[in-house]
Amino acid sequence: MQEHISDILNDSYNNLQKVISDKGLILEIETITTKIINAFKDGNKLLLCGNGGSASDAQHIAAELSGRFIKERKPLYAEALHVNSSYMTAVSNDYGFESTYSRMLEAIGEKGDVLIALSTSGNSENVVNAVKMANSLDMLSVGMSGATGGKIKELCQHNIIIPSSNTARIQEAHIIVGHIFCQIIEEKLFD
Repeated sequence: MQEHISDILNDSYNNLQKVISDKGLILEIETITTKIINAFKDGNKLLLCGNGGSASDAQHIAAELSGRFIKERKPLYAEALHVNSSYMTAVSNDYGFESTYSRMLEAIGEKGDVLIALSTSGNSENVVNAVKMANSLDMLSVGMSGATGGKIKELCQHNIIIPSSNTARIQEAHIIVGHIFCQIIEEKLFD
């Protein structure tokens, strides 16, 4: 079993090495971080969505920004769109699961806000519809996916595509990128 554990850790390490060596991806992380910082400076908010583990990652990133990451500082408006279970179940029942995020964005999304849409495949229908709604509201849309980027790759203005088709490796890299966003946002806004 120890050898298997080492294999899993090496697989994760090798995936992260691919991310580290991808200069285009590093530049995209920098660009997105700068745009989120500017959105916060302009009084806008960061909204996030995903399903399953990606929903957990969305909530994790939102919590780090609306609470705190490292520094004691003023809270930032960052929210994961799935945290109201009554809303999610009502909209799923009345309109279909594919409408859960787009309907919430229609209610609270505004021009200049940022949507981070997490989907390891890039094809989750409710996430795809959220990106379409964000674009219609003149929000900045950021896709976080893996492998080929899926449908959201073509819809989002910016993309973080982890070079893997393994869901666990993609999600591990997504949370590292999320932590990078949080750390740099704190450093730049509250230095």
